[in-house]
Amino acid sequence: MSRNLLGLIESRQAQVAVVGCGYVGLPLALTLWRAGFRVLAVDIDRQKVAALRACRPYVWGVEEPELKQALDSGDFVPTEYADEAAKSDVVLLCLPTPLDENNIPDLSALRETAEWLAQHLRRGQLVVLESTTYPGTTEEVLRPILERSGLVAGRDFYLAYAPHRYDPGSEGRRIGDIPRVVGEGGEASLEVAAAFYETFTPQVVRVSNTQTAEAVKMLENIFRAVNIALVNELKEVFLKLGVDTYEAIEAAATKPFGFMKFLPGPGFGGHCVPVDPFYVAWRAKQVGVECDFV
Repeated sequence: MSRNLLGLIESRQAQVAVVGCGYVGLPLALTLWRAGFRVLAVDIDRQKVAALRACRPYVWGVEEPELKQALDSGDFVPTEYADEAAKSDVVLLCLPTPLDENNIPDLSALRETAEWLAQHLRRGQLVVLESTTYPGTTEEVLRPILERSGLVAGRDFYLAYAPHRYDPGSEGRRIGDIPRVVGEGGEASLEVAAAFYETFTPQVVRVSNTQTAEAVKMLENIFRAVNIALVNELKEVFLKLGVDTYEAIEAAATKPFGFMKFLPGPGFGGHCVPVDPFYVAWRAKQVGVECDFV
């Protein structure tokens, strides 16, 4: 079974559905189109779909000329009809994973999409979750819902987690330039998922399971959040002491080990970085650990 899908991936004959066309999904969909795949850009927001069909990009990094070229090719198809995505060989889930009013992870979009997908899942498909989430989501939330279809992950279809990596505002780092992490405990699923990501990224880092891959994303974002908060606090101290913070940082950055440069700023933003500490703290409480630092 894996040979069939691997062949479709290697020959770029596999159809890919990107479900969720926000700031992560839309650039990813265009990256896949550039790599030679036929891509369905799926979103339940009809205004987004209409904007794409009218060649009106709405996220940073997606330019009108490239979007027009993709649309004109016939191999980039915006749609709000999820049933069309179910016919795809590869389904990538790029869904919002916010917090609710009590700062508890809200996975409602993922659950609803998984329930829909389970009704249409077929043998030999690859399903990959890219949304930022806590360790255990793919195995404990997504997999059980998909397996209500009667199909078993790793035997009848392939399931993996590959945390998105995107640097909005950076001219020099597009999605296709950034190494990707892929995790799944089953050898067949990992092989197929890694082969897929190797078609459009410079390096695929395989980890032993989905929980580890999910932890990688948490680690990356919380590391960033903590260090931005640290350097902002130190700036206030240095200001009172008459120290030029930027001069101190640049000098410290000459140390070839044990230091990574972070610059003061207005704080951290975006969707993931402010949310992820709450995700980890919530998950930690579930296993009896209190996160004082995070």
